[in-house]
Amino acid sequence: MKTLYLVRHAKSSWKFPELDDFERPLNKRGKRDAPAMGRLLKDKDIMPDIIISSPAVRASMTTKIISDILSYTLSRVKYSDEIYEADTTSLLKVVSRVDDKFNSTMLIGHNPGMTYFANMLANARIDNIPTCGIFCTELDISSWQEISENCGTFKFFKSPKNL
Repeated sequence: MKTLYLVRHAKSSWKFPELDDFERPLNKRGKRDAPAMGRLLKDKDIMPDIIISSPAVRASMTTKIISDILSYTLSRVKYSDEIYEADTTSLLKVVSRVDDKFNSTMLIGHNPGMTYFANMLANARIDNIPTCGIFCTELDISSWQEISENCGTFKFFKSPKNL
């Protein structure tokens, strides 16, 4: 069994229209929601073996905040360009390359790919993973290379509005 946490980045700012999409930072709500969701993970005693994040600024900021709250060493975070604007095929490739010594993986990325990926993997249907939403599925696999459609069982789905 492997466990996968899919986290959508926290709410980003549109305050600076001159910024490229990749460079958009978190806004005030995002800076409030990310710590709250990090505390939710901490309260559930969740500590992923590995965190893989999109390098986009809003995802990186979310990753840093959640890592700090979980006491996950930021230097252990892996960044993958493939997660930015990823579709399900790209996300599947990223996860399939995770070292099997890790039993739990957290991906921090973007919609719509994260929502589509969650629905592809698990026996639950989520209309939308909102900003800073967390979807967890337990995968009936022994190797990350075995990840495939419908190999997961829905464990939980939380968003800042649920808190």
